[in-house]
Amino acid sequence: MKPALARAIVAVAISTALPIAVAGAQPATAPIDNALRSAVERGEVPGVVALVTNREGVLYQGAFGVADVDTKRPMAVDSMFRIASMTKAITSLALMQLVEQGKLTIEDPVEKFLPEMAGLKVFESFDPATGAYKLRPASRPVTVRHVLTHTSGLGYGFTSATVRDFKPTAGEKYPFGAPLLFDPGEQWIYGTSTDVVGRLVETISGQKLEAYFRQHIFEPLKMADTSYTVPEAKALRMVAGQRRAGERMDGAITVQSPQPSLTVANPSGGGGLASTVDDYGRFVRALLNGGVLDGARILKAETVALMGQNAIGDVKVPALKSAMPNSEDFTFIADGRDKWGLGFLITVDQVPGKRSPGSLSWGGISNTYFWIDPSRGIGGVIMMQYLPFADARALTAYDAFERAVYQVAGSR
Repeated sequence: MKPALARAIVAVAISTALPIAVAGAQPATAPIDNALRSAVERGEVPGVVALVTNREGVLYQGAFGVADVDTKRPMAVDSMFRIASMTKAITSLALMQLVEQGKLTIEDPVEKFLPEMAGLKVFESFDPATGAYKLRPASRPVTVRHVLTHTSGLGYGFTSATVRDFKPTAGEKYPFGAPLLFDPGEQWIYGTSTDVVGRLVETISGQKLEAYFRQHIFEPLKMADTSYTVPEAKALRMVAGQRRAGERMDGAITVQSPQPSLTVANPSGGGGLASTVDDYGRFVRALLNGGVLDGARILKAETVALMGQNAIGDVKVPALKSAMPNSEDFTFIADGRDKWGLGFLITVDQVPGKRSPGSLSWGGISNTYFWIDPSRGIGGVIMMQYLPFADARALTAYDAFERAVYQVAGSR
């Protein structure tokens, strides 16, 4: 991070007892404040919290709008969010810790550690009208690389109509939901691959995910507000689970009923964590620093660099069409041009006013997002809390936030 950028972006400390409007107290951050405040004032999003960090520390925090559209409880910088698939980057890092220790390699077949992954079958055909299907043996085993890069063939019901509509014949069981959609390594599809990564972490380490994350990631990085199960004492800080009304989720924001439980009975590697922008910002800052933060090293610099490199070769990352109403199309992916590393989407294009090529990112289903820009030494975290995923108005707020950050940073 250049000194000029550090001077240009002034850290904003906001007490939860102070009005949200105090977020605009620093003139240098006015473009960022304005971008976020305007999204709320225009009614595009009900509430948002965002953070900008460089390698040295937090440069900006702001909170706008409400955490609950029914009670009008104000959003605060320490509000807690269910970050869903932002869990995936943490799970991937955890497995890479074990790779560093020599307990596995990224080319190992997953069945070496998880016998249930042996002998997997691939859809040869699927009739959406009748549900009839034919399967064939996979041409090769699923490897650790495949599950770290979403090239295993495992999909989600909201990214694949086949997975959504598949009903196994009586007596058939498939690990992680369904047969493979394609031979491992042949294509990219977002799915349950990181659940497999989480199972690998548990099996190889001998610890449950919550305990492993706490000991090896959260405590070293001082991420005190990140967990699967949220303590009752923090319940009032949780942002309400919300969604756009209407059959097509294109109406006003409403509160979901019932609300997500504070307890996650069966944590998975693919999602489920609760966190804050400050905690996730610490995770981002550790990666910007090559795996170390405030003297605590969680990964070697060369391993962090490896995670950020194209790990899928010529395979393309498509902007997927949604197969369910709780997700919109993946329009934030540069269709067929972006790549995937060992846990992250990799930006390939340089869009004026936005992150650099080689930046890493992903998000969660309730519209929480992050990016890491190693070449500029800057990262951003933005959290909202409503469905559908990739809601056009949430993505507009995200885009405006990012552009404001690089405007303040002097981007050309």
